[in-house]
Amino acid sequence: MQLRNKTLVWSAAGLLVVGAATGLSAQTLLQHPASSEAAPSSGPVAPLPPGSAPNYRAIVANNQAAVVGITTQGVTKTSNQPGFPGPGNSDDPFAQFFFHGMPNPQPRVMRAQGSGFIVSPDGLILTNAHVVAGAQEVTVKLSNHQEYKAKVLGSDKTSDIAVLKIDAHDLPTVQIGNSDQIAVGDYVLAIGEPFGLEETATAGIVSAKGRSLPGDGYVPFIQTDAAVNPGNSGGPLFDANGRVVGINAQIYSNSGGYEGVSFAIPINVAVQIKDQLVKTGKVNHARLGVEVQTMDQTLARSFNLSSPNGALVAQVVPDSAAAQAGIKVGDVILKVNGTPIIDAGQLSASVGMMTPGSTVTLDVWRQGKPLSVEAKIGSASAELADNDAGAAAHGKLGLSVRPLSPQEKSQVGVSDGLLVEDAAGKAAEAGIQAGDVVLSVDGTPIDSAAQLRKLVDAHSKEVALLILRGDSRIFVPIDLG
Repeated sequence: MQLRNKTLVWSAAGLLVVGAATGLSAQTLLQHPASSEAAPSSGPVAPLPPGSAPNYRAIVANNQAAVVGITTQGVTKTSNQPGFPGPGNSDDPFAQFFFHGMPNPQPRVMRAQGSGFIVSPDGLILTNAHVVAGAQEVTVKLSNHQEYKAKVLGSDKTSDIAVLKIDAHDLPTVQIGNSDQIAVGDYVLAIGEPFGLEETATAGIVSAKGRSLPGDGYVPFIQTDAAVNPGNSGGPLFDANGRVVGINAQIYSNSGGYEGVSFAIPINVAVQIKDQLVKTGKVNHARLGVEVQTMDQTLARSFNLSSPNGALVAQVVPDSAAAQAGIKVGDVILKVNGTPIIDAGQLSASVGMMTPGSTVTLDVWRQGKPLSVEAKIGSASAELADNDAGAAAHGKLGLSVRPLSPQEKSQVGVSDGLLVEDAAGKAAEAGIQAGDVVLSVDGTPIDSAAQLRKLVDAHSKEVALLILRGDSRIFVPIDLG
């Protein structure tokens, strides 16, 4: 599998992006008749015993009016020259690097489509952060075809949650459920706008819980087999009782379309993020400060463990909560506050849901012996400020990066490197984008944000970064002047 934008082969599940320069719009991609008015509500869906078949008709009738379509618009610039392939018209992912610096950059209008759902009668809407990323204008369309300009109250890339607000009142809303109570095998139903097709409902079951996807360790995804396609991003996932238990966010796909596996953000995570965004406009994530990998039977035997459970510590971030608590490379974290840790993703999700500053008890296996360690959980934003601050904050590069996990290093075949989580300023102008891997600076391999900052700060005019994108590597010169 290759490292792609945001994840390896995990795609943003439903963001339909259209470039105005192509002359296409969502409507010309797929022509479809206008949707009819929402069916009259038949009242609340009666609670069902676990395993009972749901009344999908009632769930759709009661909730489709609260599901909205979201269209965004932004402007990007490309350097196209007549007769030459540029980043706007080439399939080569590195074309923009080869043509960096070409004159006459052309503005290009980019539009994207997604879904969302209303959570309060005064116009509060939940969707995915990637649906509104880079948007200069956001339009929300209700099921009765009324359209509103929306304000982005806040957006959190880590959890992929965004909160919108429209100037409206007495709107229909969804009923929020409890994602902790769903189980594998439970019925679920998704409503959204795949390919711009309004009020589309698809059904399936929960096929797994607590999935940790590459680059998304914070979110314990709900895996389903409900069909999700471009345009579904940000739409609700309902349980058999018609309550929202997730937000459709990603798919596993080699083609870009649905191939039987979809992923939703648990609503309990989304609500926690929503409350912080509404209150402060930002999110403060908890951080332990370790890179971990999932145990297998071979590793378990080598560490004298009876079962392949727990999270193996591969790296400890200096001055982090883990470092201050005495966690060491080679430790296996078996429990958090008494709850067994099955794999690395569960540890990341458990810590991510905590409040920075709280104290956590870790049951650790070290050199064949158990021990208990207390750690005061740190703040991810504070650590980023300490460890990753020069580039984006001081305007040199404009990169937000993190070290590759051991699994990611193995998958892309590198020993060092930093994953680009966001690109702006000079780096973005040079063509670097989220999902790229920075391997070296002027030929010096890098494995930490602090090292990247130090090497860049030593240059006043220009610097060359070795970038990995897919299977290709290329040096990208960046003008720092």
